[in-house]
Amino acid sequence: MSEDSKSELSWITLADRVAKHAGNYLTGLTAVARGEAGGHAVPLLLLEVSQIALAGAQLGASTDVILPDNWEPDVGEDPDLDSTRQGLAERLTDVDEYTEVFDPYKDPETTAYRLSDDLVDVASDLVHGLRHYDADRKLEALWWWQYSYFNHWGNHAGAALRALYAVSASARLDVMEEPVAG
Repeated sequence: MSEDSKSELSWITLADRVAKHAGNYLTGLTAVARGEAGGHAVPLLLLEVSQIALAGAQLGASTDVILPDNWEPDVGEDPDLDSTRQGLAERLTDVDEYTEVFDPYKDPETTAYRLSDDLVDVASDLVHGLRHYDADRKLEALWWWQYSYFNHWGNHAGAALRALYAVSASARLDVMEEPVAG
């Protein structure tokens, strides 16, 4: 097998892996937005964001994906995810708004965020890549996921991950301490 064939196979393998993570993230996000998680929305979202962040880290650790003609084929208009955003906002009412440092090296000021917006921003970028993937343009999908990871969804996933972790940790650690026998 030639080096080019091996390289193409590794890109296809990575695209398949990211597509699976993206599909799982979208399925989980939609279920939470519909209220299927009950009182477990935050821990389930923490799990979903952690897993898509792993896919993002794999994209970040990979060599830059370069499209042969250096352009992205049009996939048409992306689906409207406002109902998902609204559903998440309704489920996360008490924890939806938070603050985050956007870039700890260039801008140490905090910025207001909403979990519902962050989670759907990630979903939107993943859906766009899945549309390429489903059209059997795996290299374009991989390019989009990598580009948008560095340019957009990676930041939103990281910020959401920290916020969801803070809510989860607070819920687990802010319990009444039991007296120590002694």
